[in-house]
Amino acid sequence: MQKIAMLGSGFIGRFYAESIHGQRGRDRVVAIYARREESAKKFADDYGCSFWATDMEEVIAHSDVTMVCIALPNNLHETAVMLCVKHKKALVSTKPLGRNSAEALRMMQAVEEAGIFGGYLEDLCYTPKFLKAKQMVDNGALGRILWAKSRETHPGPHSNWFWDKEMAGGGCILDLGCHCIEIARNFIGKDIKPVEVMCWAATQVKPIEAEDHAIALVKYENGAIGQFEVSWTFRGGMDLRDEVMGTEGTIWMNNFLRTGFEVFTTGKGGDYVAEKAESNSGWLFPVGDEVNELGYNHMFTDMFRSVEEGQEPAETLYDGYVVNAIIDAAYKSAQSKLWEPVILPVWRGQEGLKPVSTLVDYDADYYLIKEEVTHDGRHKVILKDKKTNEIIERDLK
Repeated sequence: MQKIAMLGSGFIGRFYAESIHGQRGRDRVVAIYARREESAKKFADDYGCSFWATDMEEVIAHSDVTMVCIALPNNLHETAVMLCVKHKKALVSTKPLGRNSAEALRMMQAVEEAGIFGGYLEDLCYTPKFLKAKQMVDNGALGRILWAKSRETHPGPHSNWFWDKEMAGGGCILDLGCHCIEIARNFIGKDIKPVEVMCWAATQVKPIEAEDHAIALVKYENGAIGQFEVSWTFRGGMDLRDEVMGTEGTIWMNNFLRTGFEVFTTGKGGDYVAEKAESNSGWLFPVGDEVNELGYNHMFTDMFRSVEEGQEPAETLYDGYVVNAIIDAAYKSAQSKLWEPVILPVWRGQEGLKPVSTLVDYDADYYLIKEEVTHDGRHKVILKDKKTNEIIERDLK
């Protein structure tokens, strides 16, 4: 049983508490830290916490606490992590790990040097659809992965601090791109080094200093490409979609907005539909089990089992650090309009990979470009001559 101190009583802290109390059944949030007394008391009442305080260290150091869950604004992550290190408390931290890779690296190294457990709460890498898709990719169903694309767009986050560039560290790239980047890393291979990023970002709608819309390409050392599309300007709810393309197949996933559950209502039945939903009338797209569909249940089960069995979770603080390094490169590219290198002073994956050859042998004389059956019944191949580079067609019998 894990006895958890929740740091943060806001939107994400409540989502986490719902999952923690509902998944394995035996784990409990026993203490809550919030910056405002009324928020701490309300959270404690709602989730049956035996202890609350507006002093972060007092909550972390409490003798009943076995694990700390960091659900705070980005600018407070490092403070919370260092207090967990001081008091030797296992921790799990919401995404992004840091406002930049320097913060993330300091946190990761401090936790590792202290010998305590650290997990990265990247919920979208634990959704049921993602876990099934990753299993298929790992088993070779798609062949060699060429391209992984992830999209997260919605009308904007719930809390005021997200919109403050200094507190948050950035805009939608940091808030949403961290999800998309880690999804692509999982499909391409987390041991494959990200080498450079090309990014466009702009502030198109919101009166803020940070970006509210961005698109980027992440190039990996083996030649694969990751792509993310993120926005705080999208109207119509929260759109979570992933695509993976390999030499032997393709996966498409629609994770939230259009999942086969559609309702029409005049709006008389209730207010809440789903996270980031913009209306409670007309055609709506509810979510059957939001906490589960967004990955929280599988995520906390992995974290708790890992700490109890002395193993690394599927998502570690190291992963959070790599994601922050890719985001740093994206912000540089958005300014320079150039491909910018991903700076990784600590890298624990493969080194020196080369892009895989695209040449597929057909026979001793030709490479195969394509084999197909046309509408008129022809079975043909398109070939490239190995010596002359001439491209020819040949009918098969």
